[in-house]
Amino acid sequence: MSVFSSHQRENIFQSIEQEQLDVLVIGGGITGAGIALDAVTRGMNAAVVEMQDFAAGTSSRSTKLVHGGLRYLKQFEVKMVSEVGKERAIVYENGPHVTTPEWMMLPLYKGGTFGPFTTNIGLRLYDFLAGVKRSERRKMLSPQEAAEKEPLIKDDKLKGAGYYVEYKTDDARLTIEVMKKAVEYGAHSINYAKVIDFIYDAGRIAGAVVEDQITGEHRYIYAKKIVNAGGPWVDDLREIDGSKQGKSLYLTKGIHLVFPKKRFPLQQAIYFDAPDGRMIFAIPRNKKTYVGTTDTSYQGDIAHPQMTEDERDYLLEAINFIFPSLDMTKDDVDSSYAGLRPLIAEEGEDDPDEISRKDEMFISDSGLISMAGGKLTGYRKMAEDTVDAVMKQLKDEDGILYSDSETEHLPISGGEVGGSKGFQKFKQDKITEAADLGIIEETADFLIQKYGANIDRLFEIYKNEKARAKEAGIEPTVFAELQYALKFEMAYKPADFFVRRTGALFFDIDFVRFHKDNVINYIAKELQWSDKQKQEYIDELDQLLHESVNPVD
Repeated sequence: MSVFSSHQRENIFQSIEQEQLDVLVIGGGITGAGIALDAVTRGMNAAVVEMQDFAAGTSSRSTKLVHGGLRYLKQFEVKMVSEVGKERAIVYENGPHVTTPEWMMLPLYKGGTFGPFTTNIGLRLYDFLAGVKRSERRKMLSPQEAAEKEPLIKDDKLKGAGYYVEYKTDDARLTIEVMKKAVEYGAHSINYAKVIDFIYDAGRIAGAVVEDQITGEHRYIYAKKIVNAGGPWVDDLREIDGSKQGKSLYLTKGIHLVFPKKRFPLQQAIYFDAPDGRMIFAIPRNKKTYVGTTDTSYQGDIAHPQMTEDERDYLLEAINFIFPSLDMTKDDVDSSYAGLRPLIAEEGEDDPDEISRKDEMFISDSGLISMAGGKLTGYRKMAEDTVDAVMKQLKDEDGILYSDSETEHLPISGGEVGGSKGFQKFKQDKITEAADLGIIEETADFLIQKYGANIDRLFEIYKNEKARAKEAGIEPTVFAELQYALKFEMAYKPADFFVRRTGALFFDIDFVRFHKDNVINYIAKELQWSDKQKQEYIDELDQLLHESVNPVD
């Protein structure tokens, strides 16, 4: 079995270098993770290299919804609504610990984007196209019913509401769980490994030069097929290949604001009209409420998109428009995050809201396969389509036969709990086990929902490592998460733990402030960082903390 541990970086690199791969995937976001899992479960020898941390780009900075795309009905993208709506249910069943149903209310106002009649028809069509299960089909609410479900919404000109189910997720953890399952099946996967050049044989792409971002060392990796799943960096890799022509990416930026639940006591997830007609989500999440997203053209630093004052103020205005009693100001913002959407440019179309979220595959003359566009919800189908193309090429070129995709009913890591129905009993059983270990129910519920079937490993660390946790000055459950992230989830830097493995920088910023010094000291000792590395990673986390609260000019 392959390993996925920060302690094993050198061994992972050696494993990748020592053999010709069937498929090398560039990019460790949800698309790359999905492609690796699909390929390796069909019997291909696959590896993934990621220049940052897994899910560090778009795949940790979305609205965190696995949703069917109701808004795409407005654009008459019927096929997309049908496909991603059905995929949504598959994602949920394969990982019910990281994806949960969330009833969403769409308030309807006189003069708004949606009216009661069109919403009723649209939601009914949505139910049909997306194959929504009976218990989750849409309902229409009266103005009184809508106000009862969420008293904060404005009642002026309220005509009622649509009520339907979306699926809430932790996008970064979803990505990591998919990647872990790929590794479990034999894929090699490593972060902080940047492709800086390609290797060619008689004009055909045959490998990649990979720079270890930790040591600076160059690695030479050979593969029959190379898939570019670089998200916002797809075109950068096409430029290295000399094949960036025809269609290209159109990057847009979206930001989200996070508020303490006490200041924004939202009871019910809301999908609402901003004053300019753009649709915005407001979603309760644990002890926070978050709101987003914007959608503006972006041409800045791809690795570090940041919230601007104008974007922050736009969302604050939207919040106060629909929730007038809150009187929200910039001082109420707990944290924020910004992410990029790698859309595919359409000729003559410059309104980000109207550009399609479809995915598209580009195959260059050299053989580089690039996967661009797409949505979080459709990652599994995108992966299947990509590996189908790889499979066809390997069959035509080498006569090698592989099986069809096996991921539709394959639980991701942590999802081995008997589907959505089995997860409830699983959770109750594990809460009982946690109580025997001395873990309170609220904490146990939170951890089980995050780690699913992998909770046993955390319980084992919790039980056996209390002395080391005390020595490190880290609370035992936090220490269990940290150890698990280092040993089984390839976390290397403090930001990996606080942003992607726990989501704390976005949704529990005080947790980061409280634990960061002891966590950093422990990782530095465990992974034997140099003093220079330690200072660099401290500075990086401090910068992220600063950016999370403060907009750029």
